[in-house]
Amino acid sequence: MLALATGLAAYPLVHDLPRRAQERSRTCGSTIELGLELDGDGRIARLGMRVAACAVGQASAALFARSAIGRSVEDVAGASARIECWLGGGGDLPDWPGLGVLEPALALTSRHEALLLPWKAAMTVLSKPGGSG
Repeated sequence: MLALATGLAAYPLVHDLPRRAQERSRTCGSTIELGLELDGDGRIARLGMRVAACAVGQASAALFARSAIGRSVEDVAGASARIECWLGGGGDLPDWPGLGVLEPALALTSRHEALLLPWKAAMTVLSKPGGSG
């Protein structure tokens, strides 16, 4: 998980990303600020993030960032719902590249909100029409 966190440097939060959202975990205080740019089809074209989180939150953010480009709001919403179901014990490991590395966090309920931060931030951004989130 720690090795994934170093990959976050490839996704800096730059000023010209027009759509933004911030999320915070109520259980551990982890935070994420996510910026997105969408293409003409409403798919994620570019992203950046600022993450202040535990290893689980950082690894989750890195996994989100690595595979988010080209994803639609439906893709992100589906993954988010499946991850929440999985964390609640009601489903299999969701189909998102690399997510298996986070399987040890399943037993760490205090880290579940940190794991969900990138998907929650993305859904906040994607659910608002244009502009900042």
